[in-house]
Amino acid sequence: MKLSGGCLLVVFLAVFSAFGQDDRTGPIIADFGPYWEIPEATYETDRSQRFHVVFDVMQSPEDKKQVNPWIETAARFLNMHAQDGVAKSQMKVALVVHNQASTDLLDDSHYKARFGIPNPNSKLLRQLMETGVDVVFCGQSSIARKVPIENTVEGIQLSLSAMTALIQFQNQGYRLIKF
Repeated sequence: MKLSGGCLLVVFLAVFSAFGQDDRTGPIIADFGPYWEIPEATYETDRSQRFHVVFDVMQSPEDKKQVNPWIETAARFLNMHAQDGVAKSQMKVALVVHNQASTDLLDDSHYKARFGIPNPNSKLLRQLMETGVDVVFCGQSSIARKVPIENTVEGIQLSLSAMTALIQFQNQGYRLIKF
C-alpha cells in the first residue's frame, strides 16, 4: 500500500507525538530527538560499525509552529545510538535540505517576517551543527523557494543542488535515509 506525503506526515507525527514521560533526549542533543531505550532488542546493534548517514529532508509540517520532525530525526539518530553504546566518534550525520523544507532553515528574523513567529527549528539546527552535523541546503531550492543562504541559520552550507550533495555524501560512504 502506498501512502501519500500527507498521510505519511500524519502517521509520522502520530507516532512521535506519542513520546511522553518515558521518552528521553540526550546524551548528544539535549533538547531534541526523543527516543525510547530498547533493552530487549533481539537484533543487536553492532557497536563496532561506523554509522555514517545522510538524511534527505524535503518535507515540512503544514503547521509552521512545529519543529520539522524530519530534521529532528537526526537528533533522534544520534541520541538513541549514543545511549545504546555507539561512540560519537563512530557517527557522522548530514542533512541535505531542499524542496518544502527550505523555509525551515530560515533564521528567526526571516522566518518571522514570512510566518509571523520565530523559527521553531533554529535551536535544533544550531545544536545539530554544534555537535558536528553537516546541514547542507540545496542551491536550486534556495532560488526556487526564495530562501537566500544569507537568510538562513548561521553555519548552514549551500550546495549546487540536493542531488549533488546526496551523491557526494554517498560517495564518501554515508548511507542514505529518506522518508
